[in-house]
Amino acid sequence: MRLIKNLLALIVLAIGALWSLQGVGVVGGSFMTGQSQWLYIGVVTMLVGLVGLVWTNR
Repeated sequence: MRLIKNLLALIVLAIGALWSLQGVGVVGGSFMTGQSQWLYIGVVTMLVGLVGLVWTNR
């Protein structure tokens, strides 16, 4: 069960990183590219993933 929680938290963290990079304009090819709101949404999503990792491994 711990492995599954870690994997889910890592996936959420990775999705947040992708959204942040799209918001900044580093990753293109989406409607999110260059939209600063996706930077903020991505940062919050990465924080949720990080909290999930810490909570799972405490």
